[in-house]
Amino acid sequence: MEERPMASSTSCEGSDHDDKNKKHHCELIGYEALPEWLKDNEYIHGYYRCEWPMKETILSIFSIHNETLNVWSHLVGFLLFLCLTILTAMVIPRDGCSGDGNTFDDAPSTRSYWGDLMAMANMTGALKHEAAACLLLPPAAADLPGNEEEIPNSCPPNTSSSLSHHHVALIQYEPQDASAAPRAADDAASADPITRWPMFAYLCGAMVCLLTSSACHLVLCHSERMAYVTLRLDYAGIAALIVTSFYPVVYYSFLCHPGLQRLYMGFITAFGAAAVTASLVPVFQAPEFRLLRAGLFSCMGVSGLIPVAHKLVLYGGRREAAVTACYEALMGALYGLGAAVYAARMPERWFPGRFDLVGHSHQLFHLFVIAGAYAHYLGGVEYLKWRDADRCW
Repeated sequence: MEERPMASSTSCEGSDHDDKNKKHHCELIGYEALPEWLKDNEYIHGYYRCEWPMKETILSIFSIHNETLNVWSHLVGFLLFLCLTILTAMVIPRDGCSGDGNTFDDAPSTRSYWGDLMAMANMTGALKHEAAACLLLPPAAADLPGNEEEIPNSCPPNTSSSLSHHHVALIQYEPQDASAAPRAADDAASADPITRWPMFAYLCGAMVCLLTSSACHLVLCHSERMAYVTLRLDYAGIAALIVTSFYPVVYYSFLCHPGLQRLYMGFITAFGAAAVTASLVPVFQAPEFRLLRAGLFSCMGVSGLIPVAHKLVLYGGRREAAVTACYEALMGALYGLGAAVYAARMPERWFPGRFDLVGHSHQLFHLFVIAGAYAHYLGGVEYLKWRDADRCW
């Protein structure tokens, strides 16, 4: 025989409505005592709040009920992504252009410049020694300007043929161009990082999703009207997270293909707008449409496979493409698992009433969402490193 938690059937209302000064008693009630608009999961039997005054509803964030962990999990997630946003704005652009911190090692033009300059310096040293062997240069000949043009005409005929006008020209070239090396290094070091707006759009989408979710779980019990408004904000926040998740993937993957970039970003933005519009229909939030809700948002996420696969076709041989695709696969797996748990209402369907406070499907769903969003953030950081070092000019 399954256990049910003791619950009062009294909602948060004064027992004597004629007595204006009578104190309200906010009590937790059971599932059977809920009005229809608050019934969502019959496998969670107790610890419900119902029509509490707004002040008590907000303060219930510090009390124990079946929404406590739903509120706090996404509130902590919001604070986590707020910190990640600050980190991205203040630290990551200064980390250099390559993943291993060697800003210049991956810049072909810079390597070529330094390689040519070092080869020139070696040749210059050899020429100076050769000229000194001809006894034409005094010991102070290290400061060569002024004597360079006399070298090829003064050496005996048996002097190495390397002392030609061409090589002396290299000696003359050294003093004026050696000073250009620090300037080239300074120019490379001062190069602006790739634009960060797609990454910040994603971080904002994640914060909107997490904050609206937390607020919804906190105050939707206040009234039917409040539930109507906050649930729609919750669905809109989910759509915002999914849509903005595409922006770093599409923008940085197709940086050199603006046509594809616009096509994919336009498609997912339109898809997200359609999902938000559908969520405004009142019947959409009915319990019998739980699978439809999960399916709609899952389809939005699964559509991300198309640009990811396209990226691998274009850049399949590059490490950056493989690493970012792995993060995206991890994100998709976490989101998919969370959606499956949410739709199946596991584990409470196996043990009704046992997971009312801790461990029910919606709490697990929240944890999967945070983990998936963080995996996607790590992939976004890889995109920034990639495109800081290798972009389209």
